[in-house]
Amino acid sequence: MPSTEQILEFIQTSDTPAGKREIAKAFGLKGQEKIALKKRLKDMAEEGLIDGKRTAYHRMGGVPKVTVLKIVAIEDGEPIAEPENWSPDSKDKPPRLVVKEGKKMAALKRGDRILARNEETANGWQAIPIKKLPARTEGLMGVVEKDGSGQYWLAPVDKRVRDSAPIGDVGEAQEGELVLAERMGKSPRSKVKVVEVIGDPLAPKAFSLIAIAKHGIPHIFPQEAIQEAERAVDLPLSPDHREDLREVPIVAIDPADARDHDDAIWAEPDGEGGYRAIVAIADVSYYVRPGGQLDREARKRGNSVYFPDRVVPMLPEVLSADVCSLKQDVDRAVMACHLHIDTEGKVTKWRFTRAIVRLARNIAYEDAQAAIDAGDAPDYLVNLWGAWKLLFKAREARDPLDLELPERQVKLNDAGQIEEIAVRERLEAHRVVEDFMIAANVAAAKALEAKTAPVVYRIHETPSRDKLLALRDYLQSQGKKLALGQVITPGLFNRMLKDIADLAEKALIMEAVLRSQMQAYYGPAKEGHFGLALGSYAHFTSPIRRYADLLVHRALVDAYKLEQPKPDKRLDLPEATGLSDRDKTALHQITDAISQTERRAMEAERDTIDRYVAAWLSGRVGETFDTRITGVQSFGFFATIDKLGGDGLVPVSTLGREYYRYDEKAQKLIGEQSGTVYAVGDRLKLKLAEANALTGALKFEVPDSDGSAIEKRGDRQAPKKRTHQKKGPQKGPKKGTGAPRQSHDQGKRGRPGNIRHQGRGKKR
Repeated sequence: MPSTEQILEFIQTSDTPAGKREIAKAFGLKGQEKIALKKRLKDMAEEGLIDGKRTAYHRMGGVPKVTVLKIVAIEDGEPIAEPENWSPDSKDKPPRLVVKEGKKMAALKRGDRILARNEETANGWQAIPIKKLPARTEGLMGVVEKDGSGQYWLAPVDKRVRDSAPIGDVGEAQEGELVLAERMGKSPRSKVKVVEVIGDPLAPKAFSLIAIAKHGIPHIFPQEAIQEAERAVDLPLSPDHREDLREVPIVAIDPADARDHDDAIWAEPDGEGGYRAIVAIADVSYYVRPGGQLDREARKRGNSVYFPDRVVPMLPEVLSADVCSLKQDVDRAVMACHLHIDTEGKVTKWRFTRAIVRLARNIAYEDAQAAIDAGDAPDYLVNLWGAWKLLFKAREARDPLDLELPERQVKLNDAGQIEEIAVRERLEAHRVVEDFMIAANVAAAKALEAKTAPVVYRIHETPSRDKLLALRDYLQSQGKKLALGQVITPGLFNRMLKDIADLAEKALIMEAVLRSQMQAYYGPAKEGHFGLALGSYAHFTSPIRRYADLLVHRALVDAYKLEQPKPDKRLDLPEATGLSDRDKTALHQITDAISQTERRAMEAERDTIDRYVAAWLSGRVGETFDTRITGVQSFGFFATIDKLGGDGLVPVSTLGREYYRYDEKAQKLIGEQSGTVYAVGDRLKLKLAEANALTGALKFEVPDSDGSAIEKRGDRQAPKKRTHQKKGPQKGPKKGTGAPRQSHDQGKRGRPGNIRHQGRGKKR
C-alpha cells in the first residue's frame, strides 16, 4: 500500500491525469487493496492534500478548493484569512489568503468566519467568499426547558453564558434532557436547533460527558486506530535487541487506583557516596509509529484527559492500560534512562537505551511511605529514598518556585455518586518520584542537545514586565516591595513568602505570585523553565498520556540509533519508530497544537471538578462555611470554601445599600460610609445561597447574623453587621479574573497550575 507521500509524488509527477485507477495500476494494487486505496484518497481529500475528484486527482498544496476560513487580519483594506482547521502535522504554517470581497458580501472584520472557494494565483492564494458563517459560540449545550406558553428553551450549562436561548427545533429531545444545539441563524440571539440528545444531566457520570461535549474532546477511537493498536500488540519483545534489565528490582510507585503505569525507578549506592539510578519509561514509540492511524489519533488528542469518573485516554486501552503499562512480573518494553547522581545530588552522567524490564513491585504511594516511616522498608525503597535525598539537596540549591497549592480529589462510589471531596494528601513519596522524573526529563533534553537533535521543550517563561508591574503595585498596597531592577528568579518569590509568618497573609501573597506567572507550553526553542529553575527541560516520562513525550522518545531513537528490527509485514505497521520528516519540519505547528489540547484538557477537568463540588454542596444551601476571598472585581468578590474549593461569587448588590468603591491595584472593595473592606486573602464566614450542579456555579452571601472576618490583618476593618438588600435572582454568576487559574505546568497527572508538582503528581 503506497504511503500518502508516495501518492502525492505520483499525482504531482504523472504525465497523464491520475485517478484512482491510474494510482492502483501504478502501485500494483488489487482487490481489497483498491478498497483501502479509496479510503486513503478520501482521507487525503478531507485533509486538503488533494481535491475530491475521482477521475483525476490534483495536489492541493494544503488548501482545499472549498473550505472554512477565519479572518485573521485586515491589511491595506483587504481581509486576510487562514483555514480554520489547519492540520497540525502539515509541513507549512497555515497559508494566508487574500479575501476578494464581492458586492453581496458585507464588510468582513477580524474574527469573521466564511465558507470560501480558494485558488492559487501568481501572487499567492486568494479566496472568493461563498457565504458568511455564524460565529462559533461556546455554551450551546444545555438542558431543555419548557415555559407556560409551550416554548422550549435551552438553559445553558456553561456558567459564562447567562441567558437561555429559544429552541426553534427541539427534535426528539424531551424536557429536562441535556442536549447539544447549534444556531439556526447568524445572530447570537437567533433560535437554536437540537442536534444531539445526551440524556439526564444529573445522572451519575454526566458531568464529565458535559465537559467532553462542551470542549470537543475526541473520545471515540476510529476503528482503524483500534485495529492498528491490536496489531501492534503482536510486535515481538526480545532481549536480543534490547538491554535486559529483568533482574534489576525496578518498582513503579503510583496511586492505589492507577490503571496506566508510565514509569518505574531503581537506585543503588555507587560506593563513593553517590547513586546509580534507572528511570524506566514505557516504550510507547515502539508500538505507536509515525504516520499510522494510531499516531494521527494520538496527535489529534494530544494528551489523556482525567475526570473523577473516567479517563479519556490518548491511546486505545489495549495499549494504555495493558501492553504499554508497566506491571509487576510481566515483561515490558521500556526506554531506560541511566543516571549517575553525585554526592551533591547533581546528575553527572546519563545514557539512554531500549530495554526489557520485569517490575519487582507495583506499589501505592501510601504503602511505600508507610514502609519507610515504619523503618522496615525493603532495600529497593531504602535506596530510592537515599538517592532522592541527594536529588532534593540539588533541588534546594537550585531553589525552584515553591507554592503550596492544595489539590481537590473527588471520590465516587460504585454507583458514580460523590462519596467525598477532600484535599489530596501530599506525601514524601510523591516528592521522591517527582524528583526522579525531573532528573530524567532534564537528561532527555540535554541528551538531544548534545546531538543537536530536535527537542520538544517544556517552556515556562520568566514573568512578563506587565505581570511584574501588576504584582509590584499589588504588593505596595499590602505594604511590601518588589524591586524590578534586580534579576527575577524563583528564589526571589520563595524568600518573599518565607518571611511571612501569618498564614492568611502568606496565602494572599502566594496567590498574587501565582497570578504573575506565565503559562507553560511546548515549543522547539530552548527558553528554559522558570518555575523549576532549569535551563533545559523536556517532558519524557509520560508517553502513554502525552504526545510531547512520545515525540521526545522518537527524537532519542534517531539521535542515539535505538531503532529496532523492522516488524513483520503481515502486521501492516510503519517500519520506523523515530521522528518522521514531517515531525522534524513542523515542530512549531505540532507543539502549538498540543499546547492547545493540554489547555483544553485542563479546562475540561477544572469544569468537571467545579460541577462535582456544586453537586456535593447543592444539599447544603443555607449553611455557613469558612471561606477565603480569592478575587475582587467591581461587581463583587469571589471566595472559596476552605479545604474543599469551589469558587463562588458574592455580588456587590447583596452587600446592602452602601456604595462600594473598587480599588483595582489593591484588589479591594471599600465601603464609602462604613469603611468596610473586602480584599483578596480575607477569611470570612459566608452563607451558601446557590449551588448549580449543571454549571458548577456557586453564589455566597455575607450572613445577616455574623459577617465578621475570621482573621484580621493589620488595620483592615472587619465587615460590619448589616441588613442585605436583595435584588432578586441573578441570571448567573460570572467567573472573574481574580480566582487563580494560571497554569504553569502539568507534570505527571498533577494538578494544573501546581508548579511544585511538575515532576509527576498523579491522579489515577
